[in-house]
Amino acid sequence: MARFAAVVLAGGSARRMGGSDKPSVLVAGISMRDRVLSAVAAAEPRVVVGGRSDVPDGVRWTREEPPGGGPVAALAAGLATVDPGAEEVVVVAGDLPMLTTAAVHDLREALSTADGSLFVDRDGRRQLLCGVWRTAALRRRLTEMAAAQPGGVAGASMRALIEPLDVVDVSWAGEDPPPWFDCDTDDDLRKVREWLTAKTTG
Repeated sequence: MARFAAVVLAGGSARRMGGSDKPSVLVAGISMRDRVLSAVAAAEPRVVVGGRSDVPDGVRWTREEPPGGGPVAALAAGLATVDPGAEEVVVVAGDLPMLTTAAVHDLREALSTADGSLFVDRDGRRQLLCGVWRTAALRRRLTEMAAAQPGGVAGASMRALIEPLDVVDVSWAGEDPPPWFDCDTDDDLRKVREWLTAKTTG
């Protein structure tokens, strides 16, 4: 397989969980962000965009300017730190505690000659922040979007970014919960903690 990088978008807030930095919330003693970083441990480099800057050794940290520009602006900031030798890049949210190395491998296997691969849920909805991309394809689209909008890519949607690209939809064949399960509420966190406890005790 080609060398790959990883960009973890960790700027999400936890308004519905009473906090300001959702990816830093602990799940079974490990932050959601660090669980995601563990799932992409083989990537070089691994880049965290936004959130807390105290990243593990060997991980790069950056943020979009100005902060709060949305996922496409954050992605652009992360890609700016990735060297050209990384032909593929994993792009994931920082609040996916069920993401695994095996799930990342499935996405990379499915990529083939396409521009990107994304997990889709049972209803066919693409999980826009759980995918693998050709680095060159993303850079090309970011350049196109920045040139077409007076304000650059700030505020742009991931859907608009990938719309013209050749994307492979990947169904999840594993057990629930799926790797794209994100934690937006205290109830989501409770479910994840129960799942992880069942895994470690089962």
